[in-house]
Amino acid sequence: MADTTVLREGLRFGEGPRRGPDGRLFYSDFYEREVRALDLDTGAEEVVCAVPGQPSGLGWLPDGRLLVVSMRDRRVLRLEDGDLVEHADLGDIATFHANDMLVDARGRAYVGNFGFDLHGLIAEAGGEAPLLEPGWEPPGAALALVRPDGTVSRAAEDLKFPNGMGLLPDGRLLVAETLAFGLTAFDVADDGTLSGRTPWAALREHGIAPDGIAVDADGGAWVAPALQACAFRVEEGGAVTHRVATSQPCFAVAVVGHRLVCCTAPTSQPEVVAGAHLGKLEVFGLQGTPGNA
Repeated sequence: MADTTVLREGLRFGEGPRRGPDGRLFYSDFYEREVRALDLDTGAEEVVCAVPGQPSGLGWLPDGRLLVVSMRDRRVLRLEDGDLVEHADLGDIATFHANDMLVDARGRAYVGNFGFDLHGLIAEAGGEAPLLEPGWEPPGAALALVRPDGTVSRAAEDLKFPNGMGLLPDGRLLVAETLAFGLTAFDVADDGTLSGRTPWAALREHGIAPDGIAVDADGGAWVAPALQACAFRVEEGGAVTHRVATSQPCFAVAVVGHRLVCCTAPTSQPEVVAGAHLGKLEVFGLQGTPGNA
């Protein structure tokens, strides 16, 4: 039985949930090609923008303008007076679809990418089994740094499917490496460059292929495990402190006030979810958990 309450049904595939500047939940629906905003208290929802290239990661510049990753054309777009314009072109860095993004308080965006055709490999293999073998070595991918003026550089190399990200209370950047089954931390310099790459949590023994993550006030990370119908809270070193059951596999999480919001779907394979409405938003109350006392 799920620990969560289903808040919304009928999504195709929800991703990139974030608490917006106005307190609402913003999220992308890949295959509806929309970014939406949802008031968790009233249930009122609106379409913020349509993204033909398939939206994923979200964030905001210091002046409140929305940034959104356009996956298939490997760009970051900026919402200007109701219209999307190009903020950055990631084509020289992303070797397959662009993916999740973190935008810090200074407007610097860190953007991951698949690195290769993951869904095509899974379809060809008839399932995820080859990816779960400890000896399988996935191709590496670079993490992009997009500065507020839209200039792009490489922030880190050879990450194994860089996915969800969060900022730790000590200022380090935490990156989910989905296909390395772990979380990796980086020191962040004043100019936004990264160094001091350090394993933060090894999660293979728990079967956690970390997809989306959300860092809480105590420095723990809520992790969407992609292959399991639950969300986990993990601390540095890899200790799992909490497990929240969801109704179907969880691919992304956000902490919005005292709520954990989970984006769930039966699978991430496009041939299953792109033409259906099987995705859900599920919510769990965090009162009393670390970081949300």
